Amino acid sequence: MNFGIVVFNQVEELDFVGPWEMLTMWSKFADGPANCPPLDYLLIPGGQGTRLEVSNPVLLDFIATQARNCKAVLSVCTGAFVMHAAGLLSGKKATTHWGSLERLRALGDVHVVEQRFVQDGNVWSSAGVSAGTDLMLAFIASVAGEETAGKVQFAAEYYPASKKYGGFENHAQAPAYIKSSGG
Repeated sequence: MNFGIVVFNQVEELDFVGPWEMLTMWSKFADGPANCPPLDYLLIPGGQGTRLEVSNPVLLDFIATQARNCKAVLSVCTGAFVMHAAGLLSGKKATTHWGSLERLRALGDVHVVEQRFVQDGNVWSSAGVSAGTDLMLAFIASVAGEETAGKVQFAAEYYPASKKYGGFENHAQAPAYIKSSGG
């Protein structure tokens, strides 16, 4: 499997490490190279560095070029802005970190949804930071099936607690998925 992860200065570490951890656990359950078709995917994490990278023509060209051959392109957090700058989000549903939802809406050509993660064709995006882990598990389930995603989830002991701390689910800027029952 060929799976690229873009890493840049001031990247949010959990945006790529969480999904990467799910990918490495998935590789333990894959059927082996002979039975696994070649896969080409690209993950674009977020972080403060995205504010500069949206104007980096070398990076944007790399992403746009790679995306033409990818089966899926995924973003975590503000990686959605890099994905947009590379021409991949126009007319698509997408999400990002709750603090950047209005900025994503302001782009005008993205249908912004307040979900933990969303898929629109071969484009996946997630809310901020830890949401990338949920995105990757859903992605694994879509590619390799529920059982494989379950094995990865079990191996990672990734069963987020339903406890919400501090009442921030009632914050004026809390996205819809936090206000709902599951968190």
